[in-house]
Amino acid sequence: MNLNISNKLALVTGASGGLGQAIAEALCAEGASVVWVARNIDTLTTLADSAAKQYGTEQYAIQADLKNKEGTLALIRELQEKALSPDIIINNVGGNLDMPDPLSPTDSWRDVMEFNLFNAIEINNAFMPEMQARKWGRICHVSSIASLENQGTPMYCAAKAALNAYVRSVGRYVSPDNVIMTAVLPGAVFTEGGYWDKTLSERPEHVEKYLSERMAIKRFGTPEEISNFVTFLVSEHASFAVGSSVLLDGGQGRVFFEG
Repeated sequence: MNLNISNKLALVTGASGGLGQAIAEALCAEGASVVWVARNIDTLTTLADSAAKQYGTEQYAIQADLKNKEGTLALIRELQEKALSPDIIINNVGGNLDMPDPLSPTDSWRDVMEFNLFNAIEINNAFMPEMQARKWGRICHVSSIASLENQGTPMYCAAKAALNAYVRSVGRYVSPDNVIMTAVLPGAVFTEGGYWDKTLSERPEHVEKYLSERMAIKRFGTPEEISNFVTFLVSEHASFAVGSSVLLDGGQGRVFFEG
């Protein structure tokens, strides 16, 4: 299937590893140019240069720390100064910031919201009007199964649930201009250097028990199983997926979910 994104510019946050890297590489394989964004500029530059050589497309590496508003606004300014207006945005950055206490002060809650929701809104607000003017745009957010049920810290669950609501509501608003906003809700995915990689080394018995009891498919997901789905959602063929949040969890969750 031709996804018809070979002439598009995509922005991918958190692109130096894990799901972000897999998504950026999948977009490159479809002929898109990619702006690779993360904190580690050396890794980003290596990945972007490799993709440019392999696919013969323009690739860009930009260093940015999106844990706070200042870093997000600096990224937006750099993109605008370089006249890089993305047709596709992948808001992949997020995490729990190691804040497990549900009775943490509201400043901690705001930090987690900033990292998982507000930075995405800042980026979207900067470039959605240009997508609307062009009558074409695709924005996909990496949410989590934690947005639907208690599988994570309370702050993280709340932030991802808010992200889903944002996608559903704002996605309706921009859809008449052929700007299609979606989200994917991954379950447990094994990434190199990620949580499950570390846990496998430190507590292999926990991993075995988790896969046996929690994962219907009896294994972790792979980054490619998520990235290929994301790539379809930002393609020409996803024009009817307005505000959709798609659960990709290998049967891990127990929720009855209406997508």
